[in-house]
Amino acid sequence: MAGMTELDIAEVAHRAGVPASTLRFYEEKGLISSTGRRGLRRQYDPGVLERLALIALGRTAGFSLDEIAHMFAPDGRPRIDRRMLAAKADELDRRIRELGALRDSLRHAAACPAPSHLECPTFRGLLDAAASGGVAAPGRRVPGP
Repeated sequence: MAGMTELDIAEVAHRAGVPASTLRFYEEKGLISSTGRRGLRRQYDPGVLERLALIALGRTAGFSLDEIAHMFAPDGRPRIDRRMLAAKADELDRRIRELGALRDSLRHAAACPAPSHLECPTFRGLLDAAASGGVAAPGRRVPGP
């Protein structure tokens, strides 16, 4: 029986580690689809768990939901653009370098013998970089090469 292999929304949410509201949102965005309902509860093919894992991986890597949606063919199979993956890897490399420099500056400022952080040349450099947009919050693009 095909219906016996289906998972209800609570089971999918539990196995995927996301709230049911996320599943409903992903369904509204076209990222996943239910196979129907049993009573009031949405039912899903077990393959949705792999798709949710791909979505989670994409989100962790920093892809938007719209970018992730384009990573699936109309039939639901993954169709991942390798150039897009390489570009995201390059972006992550830049962010790792920025975060490493930020970490080092903060560690220096924490141990700096200057009477005030504002008297510390390293901390002043960090402030100057932040003022000019050279230090970015997560998700914000940083000007540069």
